[in-house]
Amino acid sequence: MSPLSCIIVDDELKSRENLRILVQDFCEDVVVLALCSNIAEATSALKQNTIDLVFLDIQMQRESGFDLFSKIEAPMFDVVFTTAHAEYAIKAFKFSALDYMLKPIDIAELNACIERARSKKQSQPSSASSPDPRFEQLVLNLKNTQSQNYKLALPTNTGLIFVKVSDILYCEASSNYTNIYFSDGKKHMVTRTLKEYEDLLTDCDFFRIHNSYLVNMSSVKQYIRGEGGQIVLSNNQVLDVSKRKKESFLRLFSK
Repeated sequence: MSPLSCIIVDDELKSRENLRILVQDFCEDVVVLALCSNIAEATSALKQNTIDLVFLDIQMQRESGFDLFSKIEAPMFDVVFTTAHAEYAIKAFKFSALDYMLKPIDIAELNACIERARSKKQSQPSSASSPDPRFEQLVLNLKNTQSQNYKLALPTNTGLIFVKVSDILYCEASSNYTNIYFSDGKKHMVTRTLKEYEDLLTDCDFFRIHNSYLVNMSSVKQYIRGEGGQIVLSNNQVLDVSKRKKESFLRLFSK
């Protein structure tokens, strides 16, 4: 197994050194090739070396970690974003299927990020030359002020696809998978649980009406009374509302 090569980009000396020590002491077969205090140093290191993984601080004093992508035309490395602010851009990372770590760095999370990067490297041919579309989508999502305008990266058996959140009608649980149904009649099965999408999409006006269903509230056109009741979506699909969720749903539906 060939080692992963990485660089650490952070404007705080203590943060750079702490992460370097964690990587060297707890991450097997990972080589830190450079410690960079700014985007210029990171750009130089990336041009001089073949890098598999970049640990990239988001908020630096005079620049943003995102500035790196304007310097590198076709980034072929994986990225783990680091931040001390739990609320900052976390949703955009999740929507774009990109890794991040909160400071102070947790060793278990660090190893999980390393393993994901290693798996990605092993699954992709060494001759791959196309840039990762997640970076472009991350920047676009960060520019959007409305979550409904975000695009969501969906992991399928053949790779990632990017879809508008507003085009999703509802999500349906299928064991450890989720079926996602769209306004154009298409359906995708993705390798994530419904709970993961509930956590991600609740702030985008989605509501879990049942153990099996997470719905886009803007797609609901009718409620049919009953013990729990049923809803009718814009495509005339009828879904059950659980008795436990009925009261909370009706409060949202009546707004």
